[in-house]
Amino acid sequence: MTSLHAAVGNSLTLSTRPPNRMTACGTHRYNSEQQRPSICHEHSLQAMSADFATNSHLCRRQALLGLLGGLTLSLQPLPALAGLIDEKQADKVFESANQSVVSIADYKVANGNEVSEGTGSGFMWDTYGHVVTNYHCVAKFATDRIGAQVTRVGIVDANGDTIEYPASLVGTDAQHDIAVLLVDAPLQSFVPVQVGTSADLRTGQSVYAIGNPLGFSKTLTAGVVSGLNRAIPSPVGTKTYGAIQTDAAISAGNSGGPLLDSSARVIGINTATFTRTGTVSGSRHDIHFALAATHCCA
Repeated sequence: MTSLHAAVGNSLTLSTRPPNRMTACGTHRYNSEQQRPSICHEHSLQAMSADFATNSHLCRRQALLGLLGGLTLSLQPLPALAGLIDEKQADKVFESANQSVVSIADYKVANGNEVSEGTGSGFMWDTYGHVVTNYHCVAKFATDRIGAQVTRVGIVDANGDTIEYPASLVGTDAQHDIAVLLVDAPLQSFVPVQVGTSADLRTGQSVYAIGNPLGFSKTLTAGVVSGLNRAIPSPVGTKTYGAIQTDAAISAGNSGGPLLDSSARVIGINTATFTRTGTVSGSRHDIHFALAATHCCA
């Protein structure tokens, strides 16, 4: 495989338990499973009525207390949410790396007009105008022999405007889904990424993806490494091995952008999203993958 260096030169719990099966009636309490005692026969009906009137308030009170006695209210401190995303860290990563992320726009030339055919992402490799992206983002441009395809690279300027510059193809590795472009833009526009390694990645490690999903420039998503050494399809029908699985969202247009570690170093190239048949892309059923830097950026 051609290396890039070579190609470029807290909870409230309310629990209930059944009240003990006791019934309050006058001054008598009894277990409802036992035989109910008969009313005292020596009492006249009048005496019974007077006794009931005297104790009616107590009856209601005891009944209420008996009911409340069946409830257990347990108040516990609210635990901190298991936040997988450290906001301060995410902000640092974005501020460190976003200037290195570019957009890739493919156009078909028809009757002298350029018609948009798709967008992707990429990142600046050096200060000489080289940009790394996925091969599938520029596949039509790479195989065009009659000048019918154009690829432009969008760089966000100091005013926040995206300026597109023409690009030429320097090298490709279709089997590993990598392409290197040379962009005809002022060299002072180029802020190279910091390149890390995927060799020591661990499942559960925090990762961040920056790209241009659906054309929304410099979008940050975050997650963890969900798995390592995955095999995913390549653009030429073979398998690409060693891919990183992540739950950081990688949507259409994110392809070719950098997957970063907590030090804002590139550890992979965002490449693919698998969606379960019958579900909508962008749902919780999606599984996202990035090419490992050790395999593609060495």
